[in-house]
Amino acid sequence: MKIIFTLIIFLTSVFGLQVQELNWPKGDSFLTFLNKYNISNKLYFDLEKEDKELCSEIGAGTEFQLLLNDDGTLRQVLIPVSEEMQLHVYEDKKGEYKFEAIPIVYQEIDETIAIEIKRSPFQDILDATKNIDLANEVMRIYGKSINFRHIQKGDFVALRYTQKIRMGKYFGTPDVSAALVEVNGRKNFRLKNIHNDKYYDEKGKGYSRIYLFSMPVRYTRISSPFTTRRWHPVLKRYRAHLGTDLAAPRGRKIHAAADGRIIFRGRKGGYGNVIIIDHGNGYRTLYAHQNRFKSGLHVGSRVKKGQLIGYVGSTGLSSGPHLHLGLYKNGRAINPMKVFKRGKELILSGKQKATFIANTKAYINELENIIKDANRNLPTKLARKESFSTLQKN
Repeated sequence: MKIIFTLIIFLTSVFGLQVQELNWPKGDSFLTFLNKYNISNKLYFDLEKEDKELCSEIGAGTEFQLLLNDDGTLRQVLIPVSEEMQLHVYEDKKGEYKFEAIPIVYQEIDETIAIEIKRSPFQDILDATKNIDLANEVMRIYGKSINFRHIQKGDFVALRYTQKIRMGKYFGTPDVSAALVEVNGRKNFRLKNIHNDKYYDEKGKGYSRIYLFSMPVRYTRISSPFTTRRWHPVLKRYRAHLGTDLAAPRGRKIHAAADGRIIFRGRKGGYGNVIIIDHGNGYRTLYAHQNRFKSGLHVGSRVKKGQLIGYVGSTGLSSGPHLHLGLYKNGRAINPMKVFKRGKELILSGKQKATFIANTKAYINELENIIKDANRNLPTKLARKESFSTLQKN
């Protein structure tokens, strides 16, 4: 109830106050933000380790909501750091600033839609839904497995998906459970296997790209597991840890988990010395708390799977030497241990294949039927950019 009440206060306070919806500037940190609004850095330094690490998760370009007092001072701000959690800084009744990490409140739509193709699946999905992330996700799922040039007018694309909505806008990556694209009348299904998040056709043939990540360090134990959010019954607050901490001796070698390109190398708040590698197709890995980096590496450097990139340390906010390993898919933090362990899963056979085919028959029927239904509902279409400043004038 406290979370909902806080957000209601935030939204109703929009009227009569200066509100901005902004994108987080590249190169800015949480401390940079506090300094900009003359808020004491003590707010940050008094935080617990996990909350300080969450502050390091703020990504350039993140859309956040800023509520200011009439004199330009900060009233409160909501900054998403994942699809589940956001940072909330607010001024209390005594004029003191407080910090809390709270779950993101969102709605979720669950739709089955069919769109007649007039130009291309991408453009027609975008025109019908105004959801560019959904259009991109469908293109990613199919990749080069079908030739879109052979699509004819009158072919259909049909989708079963869920999508988060936050503050009246699409939020996060849509989850497509089933897709159908017709090519000159021929049906091409892609159905998600919930056991490994990979896509198959109606006969169980796999079409997802396989990512074979390797463990980047020899570790003694997992000192802190991944979690998107959890309620601490003693502290009475939410906590999150968007990576896996692998305890290892100081100086132990850290290797790249897969081929890629370094897109960040340097200090990153509570994470200390960090390297971030872009592996393509939406995947990135983060290696934090390093004692030092391998010499000769810089932003833009290409690295191979297993290549030495640095050494275990405890820089930043760390109680002992370990590697904080983060894995991101389309900007969303996911559990690296699950992905690394099941990277080779693709081929279905035997009972596993039979179970998948049986479980997806309902999706196939649903997509085929909605194409035939002349009275089908129109897809949800949201304005991509609706400014809060507009709401002040109403």
